[in-house]
Formats: sequence, structure tokens, C-alpha cells
Amino acid sequence: MRGNGQRGIAGGGTPVAARWGGFHSAAYGKTGPIPLCIVRFFPTHGATNNDAMTTPKVLVSDKLSTDGLEVIKRAGFAVDFLPEITQDEIAERIREYDAWVIRSRSRATAEIIERAGKLRVIGRAGVGVDNVDTEAATRRGIIVMNTPGGNTISTAEHTISMLLSLARKIPQAHCSMTDGKWDKKSFMGTEIYGKTLGVFGLGRIGQEVVRRMKSFDMTILGYDPFLSTERMRQLGVEASTVDEICERADFLTFHTPLSPETKDLINEERLAKMKKTARIVNCARGGIVNEEALLKALSEKRIAGAALDVFSSEPLPPEHPFRQLDNIVLTPHIAASTVEAQENVAIQVADQVCDVLRGGPVRNALNVPPVDAELLPVIQPFMALAERLGSFISQYRAQRPVRLTVRYSGSVLDYPLQPITTAVLIGLLRHTADAPVNFVNAHQILRDRGVELIEMKHSELHQYQNLITVELKNEDGTENRISGTLYTRNHPRIVILNNKHFDTVPEGHLVALENDDIPGIIGQVGTVFGKHNVNIGQMTWGRVPSEGTAMTIINLDTPVNDPLLKELRSLKHIKSVEVIKL
Repeated sequence: MRGNGQRGIAGGGTPVAARWGGFHSAAYGKTGPIPLCIVRFFPTHGATNNDAMTTPKVLVSDKLSTDGLEVIKRAGFAVDFLPEITQDEIAERIREYDAWVIRSRSRATAEIIERAGKLRVIGRAGVGVDNVDTEAATRRGIIVMNTPGGNTISTAEHTISMLLSLARKIPQAHCSMTDGKWDKKSFMGTEIYGKTLGVFGLGRIGQEVVRRMKSFDMTILGYDPFLSTERMRQLGVEASTVDEICERADFLTFHTPLSPETKDLINEERLAKMKKTARIVNCARGGIVNEEALLKALSEKRIAGAALDVFSSEPLPPEHPFRQLDNIVLTPHIAASTVEAQENVAIQVADQVCDVLRGGPVRNALNVPPVDAELLPVIQPFMALAERLGSFISQYRAQRPVRLTVRYSGSVLDYPLQPITTAVLIGLLRHTADAPVNFVNAHQILRDRGVELIEMKHSELHQYQNLITVELKNEDGTENRISGTLYTRNHPRIVILNNKHFDTVPEGHLVALENDDIPGIIGQVGTVFGKHNVNIGQMTWGRVPSEGTAMTIINLDTPVNDPLLKELRSLKHIKSVEVIKL
């Protein structure tokens, strides 16, 4: 059985619950950077009939290679290339655009995002999205995507260049030479052969660094909470804690995003654990290493040196004390600044943005559930079923919900559950949200409404090959539960509503009636539909004899009207009538 890619959710003979309120909290675990994200996404945010008739417009507000611009133009979209545009000008014009492409200069702030009337996607040509308010974009249903693979090699090579330059004091020696000196004794270096390298973050870039540094016969320690110990062993890396690396490593390098978990990962306390001969290299994000603590440690020679390409505030101020140190190597955030890398990320982000505008696959999105391309056709039927279950339960005896539970069992457990759960949310929220609900913002909307979300997996056998159950608990204490399954050839069915069993096709116009379990009710109901000239496509019913109640779910060819509903509800033994549109 394949894993579902979610941490903190356990399977087994008894149900294990996990709670979350968004993509990066407890139930999903610390997922870290998502390497590939592909879903079919049909953006509707801000769309009108007039919008559909207009050629989508793309704003490129930072420098981008001509190859990337040509990709957008060849796709038939209008593009405004304004690499010098100011933040104020962006705020004034952003409502014109369907897509926005940036690098590191432009900032997608909450204020600008709120003004984005029809923006569907923000594409970052590069890895870091510190300059994008992803939460604000998620609330607005805007996809945020980056290009994690385009500058991998360039960044790895720059990291190694910085490490070697730091070990051999190459920049300082060069400056001495250009000053006309020949000062050999001042630039005694250290070999890296046989030394210990600590790598924080073993994603694409971290792994490329490891592959290259192994050729120097270094002992490599690794810290990555999202990578298994077995995978680290395969890479030739010794799994270690942050503190263990600080205590043992001669060189430390960072390849993680900046997040609440990684901010100030290296602080004064951890710097104090390091050897006096330790050297730090950071080509990832400013803020991972606390700069004030690092400055103090370098100034007092408590560690041997540091090489920095990134800083908490960029550009680095001219008077910054880092510039006065003799045991530091500084570069102006140029790890990805190679001709090859810039062309790669420009083409990649342009391709990804064009795919979204065409209604195609979404790749490398940071706020959309990840689905492997090969799995997408397999799990799409489960997602469609899940969305209909969510839609049904939200319309059936609608109250103010406080808790949503999604239960899975059977063959559906072979696949990633996160996108299927998100599909439940989309169906659940679509009928009551004041803005379009999609894979980007569904979890955020549910969290904003204060609804607790629980996902549970069951391994026990039952009569269905697969089963998805959606339970909704309301503020008044009432609960409703619906279950669905996929039959052969992906035929979806509703099979349980509360505790009654059915075989209902979840589509079109439906009516769910609960009645006293006595003879003649079905005949009376059929007569009423016939009287109002509404044709019944399918009728299934379920009953619990011990409770004395029965339920009928009816598929109709046309919507029901108010006089029909009034007459149904007036029948003597009808307890409730609910109208559902799927």
C-alpha cells in the first residue's frame, strides 16, 4: 500500500484522528517545500462573462529573460513587461491582470493582493517566496507558485564556491593582490578533505551539494525532518539533530526555506556549541542564521568564519558591520545568477503561468494540494465523489457547522488523501461562501469559519471496496453523516445517509424524504410528483425497522417547485423533505 504523503496521520485497525486548519499545520505535518504539484484547476476567481471574452493579461514586474516573455506571447496572452514599475504603480494597476510574474524585487503584499480583482496566479521566477503574502493570496483563491528546479545547480555550485573561498580566504587574498601586496602568511587556509560538513535541508539543492562534497571525502551530517533516515543513508548522509551538527561540524550549510520553524535556527546558544574552527555558509535565506548573534561570534573569533549570499534585509546597508570583518565572505544574493539558471526559471515560470490561464495542470504551487501527475487520473473519480458528498451534506438539513470529519477506508487509502479531503471542503463550502471556493482557499475559508477538520483512516473490512464518509456536526448538537463509494469503472454512489443504506447516483436534482415506516408512503409521494408533472429518474430507499422510520432519495429530471414541496411536506407521515442540487 502506498503512503498518502501526510505526516501525523496513522493507519491501523482503529481510527486515528488528525486535526488541522491549513496546509502546513499538524495533520499535514511539516511538509516543507513541495517538489511537484499538479492538479486540474479551473479558476473562477473574479471571473465574469465579459472576462471570459477578454484575452488574459500578464504583468511581469521584474526582469525576466526574453525566452520567458516569448513563452507567454506565443501562448496568445497579453503581457506587460514593466521591470522598473514601483509598488504603488503595481497597486494601482494590478486589477487589470489575470497573472503576475515576479522575481525578488517586487512584493506581493496583502494590500496589493486585495486590490487584485481577477488575479488567478502569482508566479515567482525562483524558489523563495518571502516577498509574497501567501496567506493573503490563499484567502483570495490565488495560486502562488515558484520554480524550485530551475536554479538548483547554480545555487549548489555557488554554495560550494563560497565554502571553498571561505576555507582558503580567496576573496581576501585577491583584494590583497589588487592592492599591490604579496602577503602569503596572512592567508593560511584549511583543507576540507576529511572534515565534517553539516547540511541543513536535503531537498534538491541540499542533495546536489552533498553529491559534490562527497568527492572531497567529507563526513556529511544532515538535518531534514521531512526526509527518512533510510533516504539519508542512501545519500551517504548521517541523520543528525541541529545541536549535533552544531557541535560536530567543521562547515555548516543551509538549504531550507525561511519559516517560523527555521527562523533563527542558528542563534547565540547554538553558535556557542560550535568549534572555534567552524565555518558557516548560507546561500538559502537571510534570517535562518541570526545575524546579530553571528556578527558577535565572528567579531569575537568564537567561530572561524562565515560566507553569506543572503541577508535579513536586502540590499545589505553600506554601513553594515559585516562589511568590516576580515573573516567573512559576502556576495549580493547571486547564487541563482547564472545565464543558465535565469533562462531556466524564466521559461519554467512562464510555462506554469500559461498552464493555469489555459485551465491546465497546476505545477509547483505552494498553496494547492500536491498530486503526482501519474496518480491524477486515478484519484480524480475519488475527488469528484468527495466533492459531491460535501455538497450533499451541506444542503441536507443545513445548520451552522462546528466540526467536519472525513473518514476513509478500503482502496482509497492507497492514494494521497489531502486533495480528496480538499474536494470535500469545496463541495461543502460552495453553496454558502461569498466568493468562489477552490483548491487554493478551501482550507482557509473553513478555518476562518471556525470549523474543526478531522481526517480519519480505517483499515477494517466492510462490504464496500472503498468508502468515503463525511460527517458534519452542527452548533445545535445535531449530526449528519453521508457515505459514498466508487463501483466498477468509477461509478460513484451514495450508499449511506445517516444510518440508512441506499444506492443513489449523486448527480442532478435530488429530494431526500424521511417518513414514518408504514405502507403506502412511496405511492403517495409518486402521486404528488406526477401531479406536478415532475418525472422521477431513480428512487432508492432505506429503512431501520427498529426505529420505525424510512428514507427515500429521489433523482429527478427537473428541479422541484415550491407548490410541489409544500404538498410533499403536508403529507401526514412525512417527517422532512430536503432538496439537494449536485
